[in-house]
Amino acid sequence: MKFETRMRRAAAVILASALAAFAGAHAADKKDKTKPAAAQTVDSGSFGIFIKGQRVATETFKIEQQNGISTIKSQFKETSAADAAAQKSELEMTANGELLRYEWSQASGSSLNVSPSNDFLMERMTASGAGKPAEQPFLLPSTTAILDNNFFVHRELLAWRYLGAACRPEGGNLKCQQGASQFGALVPQEHISISVRLELIGKEKITVRGVPRELLRLNLTGEDFNWVLWVDDHDQFKLIQVAISADNTEVVRD
Repeated sequence: MKFETRMRRAAAVILASALAAFAGAHAADKKDKTKPAAAQTVDSGSFGIFIKGQRVATETFKIEQQNGISTIKSQFKETSAADAAAQKSELEMTANGELLRYEWSQASGSSLNVSPSNDFLMERMTASGAGKPAEQPFLLPSTTAILDNNFFVHRELLAWRYLGAACRPEGGNLKCQQGASQFGALVPQEHISISVRLELIGKEKITVRGVPRELLRLNLTGEDFNWVLWVDDHDQFKLIQVAISADNTEVVRD
């Protein structure tokens, strides 16, 4: 299959914010205005998190789209930790990448949520056993990326956003603007906003679970981190592997 064809097929996923509405859902909506379109799964699966080769945690996720709204659900559980340490998150956004809501909770009782409020993103945090939630506003647009701790599916969304905005198919190759693209992001669990950069390096041969593969490499960098992401241009640009060399950490799709 030609690369241009794969890119057009993936465009429904990686346009602008990477989560544009599917044509099929749009057509179904035209036929019957009273019948809601069925949710379509964009991606689902799990990532294994390994430190020095030993599996320490698993993230299970699903990305669904319905009537132009994308919902990203994820659960994170450490291999040897008690159930009270398990975390889950749910991100909801529009087809053009605007945040509708983000929710995070831990089985022990702590939780937080983020939602737009006028020109701000408002974060509300509730500690385990606490009463009224504390609030923290961020002067950020609703298109700000969510990059919360432990949820690598959020990095997949950012990679899709970058590819959809900065790249195009040309002559069988993926042509991207020179240099890195910069994005503003919010890390809710740390209650901070950050600036990150993404850059497509090109195709690279790596070994994934003992099998040689050729994947697209992207460098994700920030003020104090340097990650490498590999995505599969043969399968909707899904995130396959992440390397965090400074922490001896590797994230691999199961």
